[in-house]
Amino acid sequence: MGIEYKIKQGDKIHFVGIGGIGMSGLAQLFAAHGCEVSGSDRGAAQSENQAIISPLLAQNIKIFPQDGSFIKSITPDCLVYSTAIEDDNPDFLAAPEIPRVHRAGALAAAVALNRKQVSIAVAGSCGKTTVTAWLAEALYNLGADPACLDGGLVNTFRAPACAGNYRNGKGRYFVFEADESDKSLLVYRPDYVLILNMGTDHYPKEELAEVFASFATGAGKGVILEREVYSLIKDRLPEKLRVIVFGPEVHSYEISDGRAKAKIGDGEIILPVPGRHNAFNAAAVLATLAELGYDCEAARAAAENFNGVRRRFDHAGHTAAGAAVYDDYAHNPEKIASCIHAAQEIAAGKVFAVFQPHGFGPFGFMRETLFEALEKTLRPEDRFIFLPPFYAGGTSSFKPSSEEVTVSYRQNGTKKYFCYPSRAELTKHLDAEAGKGDMILIMGARDNSLADYARSLAK
Repeated sequence: MGIEYKIKQGDKIHFVGIGGIGMSGLAQLFAAHGCEVSGSDRGAAQSENQAIISPLLAQNIKIFPQDGSFIKSITPDCLVYSTAIEDDNPDFLAAPEIPRVHRAGALAAAVALNRKQVSIAVAGSCGKTTVTAWLAEALYNLGADPACLDGGLVNTFRAPACAGNYRNGKGRYFVFEADESDKSLLVYRPDYVLILNMGTDHYPKEELAEVFASFATGAGKGVILEREVYSLIKDRLPEKLRVIVFGPEVHSYEISDGRAKAKIGDGEIILPVPGRHNAFNAAAVLATLAELGYDCEAARAAAENFNGVRRRFDHAGHTAAGAAVYDDYAHNPEKIASCIHAAQEIAAGKVFAVFQPHGFGPFGFMRETLFEALEKTLRPEDRFIFLPPFYAGGTSSFKPSSEEVTVSYRQNGTKKYFCYPSRAELTKHLDAEAGKGDMILIMGARDNSLADYARSLAK
């Protein structure tokens, strides 16, 4: 992908696909560190993307159409791209001589720019966006003024000139999300590595265990591992590496008086968001804060004061018939099952679980595992509904289709599976079938218009 280049402070950097959640966060980080930042994006003008694009513009980050026209106005030192960008992208073709840096390499350079701060990388198949935000906000509540780079828009950090996925803190800590989807996290060398779990979003478990073990081995000060992750990778870790295991100290979880509560260690914590999985997320946050030297009671109080992340079990309102509508970024089997469990805990009636796959490739990879998870998770009265996979352009086989997978699930399963070719057709079904006490759960990644659709159902 071009000439090797190492980003330096003060560089001119152009982000190809700057509207993506990871790319936009990095763009804000480099802008905050004195770099001249620009970018292009196919969806920059779309209304559903303005929660990210408008704050970028407010930070004087130049946004161009993704047609190669940027080169007429600026000559950047490098182009930053992600795995989602095709080789024949117009920006690449317009500037073939300019060095290109993968997003992972750019994040590694960002960690180097923040070298005066203690870096904490949060990884795992599920929950890393929430836990990155939760840990950063707890440190913020404790007065630590952390920097944070997240894969979601952190509600507390959002402002007209701040999208919420990057916070330019000046304190001792830099908390960032490390994505395993393309194994790019292996280029990072953080002080602490926190690994939450191992699922089946991108790789078989044995392969993912190897990736996480290699990542953990690169930690400078220590690793914090969920107990099952530890059991799977412990034999691959060096003996001198400091390892903290969390999970066994989660003793209970319950919904009481409309609030989610968990007993973690010797104390009880009121969880800001429902779901048994969030008790383990809280345990990860508390274990990390303890490792950083914070008093357990102060840490617990700080963790309880978490305001969440956009599109993580967001309440969008109620339909005219009285059904509650929630919106969530869940997009792999483990996350979808956890989200449905949380909905079942608080819904008096049926759960209408709507899922838009975030691409044909991921959909094909997860179809069997998702089926197994849904057969275990759905109740007889619940309904699981597919929309067509999200397509953002580029090369694709356009297989499998949602219709094909739905037919397969119906033939082989015992639960209720549906598929609608459009949101308009789905809305007719939900208006006719979902009533008071029921919950409509909208799930899917990458497509920001899903949040708008969820809100449109709440009339």
